[in-house]
Amino acid sequence: MNLRKNLAEGEIIFHEGSLSDCAYIIGMGSIEIYTTTAQGKKTLGTLGENEIFGEMGLIDGLPRSATARACETSVIFILTAQTFEQLVHKNPKALLPILKILTHRLRETVIALKKGYKLPGANRRLTA
Repeated sequence: MNLRKNLAEGEIIFHEGSLSDCAYIIGMGSIEIYTTTAQGKKTLGTLGENEIFGEMGLIDGLPRSATARACETSVIFILTAQTFEQLVHKNPKALLPILKILTHRLRETVIALKKGYKLPGANRRLTA
């Protein structure tokens, strides 16, 4: 499997709801992360060089929570589940940057919720 992918402007990397089996690191360019709501497209963020996205799927294996699209000509590197598992076993300290990113994004979500933004499915009850 080629772990580098060149993207054209506007190219979709993955769609919301699709299989989640790898993460991506941006080598060059920028990637828009967005979701579709009843009101239309909602941009969640735009990421640039050396940022990771799609990482939740490596951890929970659930379908993608958003769509990712190249904003310009871009290069991404693919982090497969197999590579991630090897990293977990061989060099767990290398996971610290990913954990920091997840924690930062979780904090941003909490701040958005405090400001009154409702997440999709916010009316459902969470079960342990």
